[in-house]
Parts: sequence; structure tokens; C-alpha cells
Amino acid sequence: MLKAGVLGAGHLGKIHLRLLNQSNKYDLIGFYDADPENAKRVVEEFGYRYFDSIDDLIEAVDVVDIVTPTLSHYDCAKLAIKKGKHIFIEKPITNTVEEAETIRTLVAEHGVKGQVGHVERFNPAFIGVKDQIKNPMFIECHRLAEFNPRGTDVPVVLDLMIHDIDIILSVVQSPVKHISASGVSVVSETPDIANARIEFKNGCVANLTASRISLKNMRKTRFFQKDAYISVDFLEKKCEVVKMKDAPENPGDFDMILQNAEGIKKQIYFDNPEIANNNAILDELEAFADAINNNTKPIVTLHDGTEALRVANMIINQF
Repeated sequence: MLKAGVLGAGHLGKIHLRLLNQSNKYDLIGFYDADPENAKRVVEEFGYRYFDSIDDLIEAVDVVDIVTPTLSHYDCAKLAIKKGKHIFIEKPITNTVEEAETIRTLVAEHGVKGQVGHVERFNPAFIGVKDQIKNPMFIECHRLAEFNPRGTDVPVVLDLMIHDIDIILSVVQSPVKHISASGVSVVSETPDIANARIEFKNGCVANLTASRISLKNMRKTRFFQKDAYISVDFLEKKCEVVKMKDAPENPGDFDMILQNAEGIKKQIYFDNPEIANNNAILDELEAFADAINNNTKPIVTLHDGTEALRVANMIINQF
């Protein structure tokens, strides 16, 4: 078992602590939190071991799980990597692309592994259809959330939209050609609602909307490609795959047939996969353990996290 320690025991940090503690791939050694009062409450409630210095925690573990505010990701990661520790780092990877590039260089120099916490890659609805997403040419994303003061220290692009940016970059194998975007600050000092249009060199267009001031929660993405429409509901963990194929010569009474202007007939059919229930955060943490133990590439690499941040910053710079 890999010895693991968590930096940051806020809302998400406590979830990571609980899951690492129950995982059979990790031995949870303890945690560090910059707020002694919060750390004391966590110890009293859950009994995890508290380290009163980052250095002591890093020395005691094999894997450092960084769940601190984004501004401190870089410094925490640098400390851990230079001591030869593997790092799991929550999204966004760092505050700046330059910091992310430096972390990637350090990881290579010190021979350790790193994974970024883009948890939607482990969403069972996405896992169920990702192999059917082939060369999508139009993608539409809506990620809407009710207002929550947590996370409003950064623009909604870095808080919410970056999830969809990472998903899109993972399925569109083409460089970004052009981005146009707009964002509005309604409640916070940074934009609370944003829309972005990403054009790729292969002709694919992605339209993303993210809001943290909505009256209801929604996390849906739709992929349109040749002869298929794929819908992923990340919130409800459901997906729908609608496909077209050449219509049979003698269609059945219940077959859905479309005929285009050229007279070509297509049959519409559903190819919805089975969705396996899972805990996406536990799965991403354990996938990182597998990458370390088997010396394989993590599912969400530091490069992936860097590119998602790069595109997110390109969007923010449009505001």
C-alpha cells in the first residue's frame, strides 16, 4: 500500500481523507491544514493524524494529495516533488500556466508521477460513452450551479467550466484555432456566468456555458458527429446515444426512418450503454495508485491539466 498524506482539510480535502482512509490501495498517514482550528475539528471528528508542518507530512508519505486553495498548489507540489514524492493535485493544476510547466519539468527531473483531479473523466456516464465519441464536430456544454460562496475567489471558468474544457480536450484531437468568450460578474468580484466558443483546427466547434448563479443545477454535454448524437448528463450520471445507419430495404413497423433531400434513407436507433455506478473521486485516486504501482501513464496527466488551464486562461483573457 502506498503511504498517502493530504494537504488541505477543507470541504473537498475531508472527502479525500475519507476515501483514502477506506481505500485498500493507500495507507492514509495523516494531513496538514494551514488553519489549526479547522485541523483540530477534523482530528476530533474523524481521528486522522494531524501534522503541524507540511515538511513533516511530506517526509512521512509516498503520495502527496494536494487539496489546498489553487494559489498554493505550486508551492506545495514543488516541495513534494523535490523530496521525491508522487503528487495528486486538484484542478486547476496551478494558478498560472508557467507554474504548471515548471511542475511538469520537476516531475520529469525527479522521476515521480503526477495526476490532476479532473474528476469528470471518471464520471460513469462519460466512461460509458467515451469510446463512442469519435471525431465530434459540434459540442455543447451547460454546467450550471446554484450560488455557493465556496469557490467564488476565482472566475467561474476556473471553478466550473474547466471540467468541460478538460473533457473536450480529451476527445477533440486537434489544436485550438480561435476562442471567443464573454463573462459577467453578478454577485462576485470575478465572472459568475460565462460563455465560450472554442474553434479547433479540424473544424470542430465547442460552445460552453458555465454559471454559478442559476436556480437549478445542470451538467450536460452533447456531442454531434457523423451519424451520431451523444448526450452525457454528468449530474444524473446518465447518457444517451442516438445513431444512424443505412435503412434496411424492408424496414419494420417500428423502425424510425429518415429520408434526406437526396432521397437517402437512414434508420435511427439507440445504442445506450450500461452505466456502472461508482465513486468518481475514489476511482481517480485509485487509478493514480495503479499508475504508480504499474509504472504507467496516469489517466489525467499533468500535461492534460496544463492544457485545460491554458485554454481556461485564454477564455478569461477575452473578458
